[in-house]
Amino acid sequence: MNAELRRLAKAADLEAEVHSLLRLRFGFACVQRVRHLLESPEAIDCLDTLGAFLEGRCDAAALASARQRGAATAGSHPGSASIDGAAHAAVSATYAVARALAGQALEAADYAAYATVYAYGAYALKDPDAFAEEYAWQAAQFKAMTATSA
Repeated sequence: MNAELRRLAKAADLEAEVHSLLRLRFGFACVQRVRHLLESPEAIDCLDTLGAFLEGRCDAAALASARQRGAATAGSHPGSASIDGAAHAAVSATYAVARALAGQALEAADYAAYATVYAYGAYALKDPDAFAEEYAWQAAQFKAMTATSA
């Protein structure tokens, strides 16, 4: 859990209805950083739909459809029994997509950070410092987004 991001989100009242677009934008930004870890074409398509929505190239109905497909894709990801944790990165990245589509920005950020660290190897999850770079990026990105939306 990114404590600094949580503090910033609370101060900005991120969960307020007025910030629904900010939640989508921030979740999308976090997931874009782990896009390369996605294995499922369906998850990639759902992420692309979110991007299209944010750019005004598709409507709320398309976003709602992607939200449902993203949740189903994340819930049915086969995962992996691999020792190196690489496939777990794909699982976490897929869940990040689903959470971003649902407007659950902080959860999307958490899953994206886990995907990043899983990509190093499962051993890294036990090292809080392994998350430091991603957490710092997330906090800086959130600050930048809230500064431009104010």
